[in-house]
Amino acid sequence: MPDPWARAGENPLGRPYARITYRLEFRICALCQIMTQKAAAAILKMAPSTLSNCLHRVITRVRTGHTIRGLVTLGADEIAYCKGRKYATIIYDLDRSHVVWVGRGLGRETIDRFFNEQLSDGQKQRIRWASCDRGRAYTGAIQHHCPNATLVIDRFHVVKALNEALDAVRKDEWRGLDKRGRQAIKGLRWMLGMHARNRSKKQSRFLNALRTSNRRIHRAWVLKDEFGRIWHFTYPGAARQFLKRWMTAALRSRLPSLKTFVTTVRNHFDNILSFIERPLTNAVGEGINRLLKIVKNRASGFRGLEPFADLIFLTIGDLDIPAHIPSDLRTL
Repeated sequence: MPDPWARAGENPLGRPYARITYRLEFRICALCQIMTQKAAAAILKMAPSTLSNCLHRVITRVRTGHTIRGLVTLGADEIAYCKGRKYATIIYDLDRSHVVWVGRGLGRETIDRFFNEQLSDGQKQRIRWASCDRGRAYTGAIQHHCPNATLVIDRFHVVKALNEALDAVRKDEWRGLDKRGRQAIKGLRWMLGMHARNRSKKQSRFLNALRTSNRRIHRAWVLKDEFGRIWHFTYPGAARQFLKRWMTAALRSRLPSLKTFVTTVRNHFDNILSFIERPLTNAVGEGINRLLKIVKNRASGFRGLEPFADLIFLTIGDLDIPAHIPSDLRTL
């Protein structure tokens, strides 16, 4: 004789008319957080496609109607999720190290969709800090939608651009040298990019010797090392004066790649100096990206963004998916 609650669709052990119970939902979520879906399916004696469908329904149900809360410090970056140069835009809550939104594609249109569809006007005004790379899509969108936010250009991307300018000087010099001259500066690329505290005394002596053997590389290296002082200032006024003097020295160096870097610094001058007020970087975002790559590699790739986004929200999303399953039915 069938139970009355089963006919009415009122199942105390699962969702109405659901094919699986809360207990199995929790077990699927818990296993997929720590292993591949294929391995989880083998443990549960299920087909991988069935498990993937069940997981997607659970995550979709829990996140339906969810709103982003308490977002004060925002980070934006992109990640590749599939072969064929397919990218997704990731928005982070840098204070709590969570992913709050995943959007298909790159560019201003994608990040505008996040601000227009996910945040209210009040939430946008409550964002106080934001960190991103130098891409105009990110900086322009943040400045447009978040009037009260102080934008901090990620230090990693600024240093990367400077190192690329320094390496361009090395390459120009390399092309003009004969075989003997090239042998004399072999291995210089990695040495130039080193931080001062990581260089040995022998390496420092070698670099200082370039003052007589190759003045252009030596000049670029000295300017690169001096620029690193900007991140250790305490007072914005002193940092502003130092950066202006450094830009003047770089322009006088007559090195084209460094002149190009000065243009980059000039375009983001205030947003670079914002680091002095709050040393905010995308390091949290880069750490999350590392976890996302682990998730992606663990699944051996995805055919679309939707299953990848499911695992992102399950592992490091701003909503604890398993916690929304009735507590008395959470068990492995």
